[in-house]
Amino acid sequence: MNTLAAFVGRILLALLFLVSGISKLFSLQGTETMMIGAGLPAGLAGATAAFEIIGALALMFGAMTRLFAMLFAVFSLLTILFFHRDFTDPMQSAMALKNLAIAGGMLCLFAHSQMRWSYDSMRIAQRGERDARVAEERAREADLRAARAEAKAEVLGTVPARPVPSGTIGYIDRPADVPVERPRRWWELR
Repeated sequence: MNTLAAFVGRILLALLFLVSGISKLFSLQGTETMMIGAGLPAGLAGATAAFEIIGALALMFGAMTRLFAMLFAVFSLLTILFFHRDFTDPMQSAMALKNLAIAGGMLCLFAHSQMRWSYDSMRIAQRGERDARVAEERAREADLRAARAEAKAEVLGTVPARPVPSGTIGYIDRPADVPVERPRRWWELR
C-alpha cells in the first residue's frame, strides 16, 4: 500500500507542474508580462514552461527524481519570493502557503526518491544485479585459482602448511610442550 501511495503522490505532484507548464506554454505573452511585472528579465516564460513540462514528465516516469524534486522545491520557494510575498493579502498568503507545501512535498520526494515503479528504481535494481554477477564471477575465479594451486602442490609433492596446534605460540615446527622464549620488552631490560 505504501508503494502505491508513493507512486500516486509522485504522479500528483508532477501533474501540478505539468498543468502549470502547459498553461504557461499556451499563454506565453501573459506569462511574460507577469514575470516582467515581478521584476524578472524578459524571455523567461518559454524556458519556465519547458522546465515545468520536462521536469513533470521526468517525475512521472521516475527519471532523475531526486534532481527534479530538488529543482522544483527551489522553484516553488523562488515563486514565493517573487510572486507571493505580500502576506497581508489573504490570496497571496494562501498561494505562498500552497507553494511552501509543494516545496515540502518535493523535499519528501527527494528524500524517498528510490521508489518502485520508476526508472530510477529499475536502474538501481539492474546495478545491484550486475554487481552480484560480478561478485559471483570473482568468487568462482578465486575458487578456480585455489583448486589449481592445490593441484599444483599435489603434483610437486609439497605438503601445505599444517595449522598451528593450540598449545604453540606460532612456531609450527615446535611441539606444544617445548617452551618458547619470547623476546624481552624494553621495560624489562633493566
